[in-house]
Amino acid sequence: MDLSMSNEGKNPEGFIPPHGGYRNLFSYQKAEIIYDGTVYFTNRYFHRYDRTVGQMVQAARSGKQNIAEGSMGSATSKEMEIKLTNVARASLEELQIDYEDFLRSRSLPIWDKHHRLVNRMRELNKSTPTPTYDTFKKAIEHKDPDISANAMITLIKICTYLLKQQIKQLEIAFVNNGGLRERMTRARIEQRKKGQ
Repeated sequence: MDLSMSNEGKNPEGFIPPHGGYRNLFSYQKAEIIYDGTVYFTNRYFHRYDRTVGQMVQAARSGKQNIAEGSMGSATSKEMEIKLTNVARASLEELQIDYEDFLRSRSLPIWDKHHRLVNRMRELNKSTPTPTYDTFKKAIEHKDPDISANAMITLIKICTYLLKQQIKQLEIAFVNNGGLRERMTRARIEQRKKGQ
């Protein structure tokens, strides 16, 4: 499950819920690959002073960092976790548009979801227990720019799908368990009951 957590930030006795453990999130793992791939791609295909480089790298970084920040912030604010996870998704979707612009401006094809290499990357993603940059390196660093850019788009689509599912789970958790104030109130009520 994408919302798996480590023991980091756990407090079973208090009202602060388990939090952190973002490195175990599949979405974070994919976002890290996307960041590294974007750094490689922009260094290879753009002039170092091209403004697009900074924009693409920043969008990739924002995707990764907001997942981490949201996970850590979940201790005191589920609302903040939902908001930052959604910011991560929006940043990666912005990055996807940059890759599509790269392909379109060079009259290169943008693969549809039925393309054989899209299916191959999805298979690799599912069949590898913990995919890393090396899992997709051959596609990301391919000599043909259309393969490299489309590989990045495919990874972004996988990650944004995971983030959408993650946001749904966070919304359900918020509805079922409330935010920090509700948990604090419940903790006070339980403490009073114990004292009676």
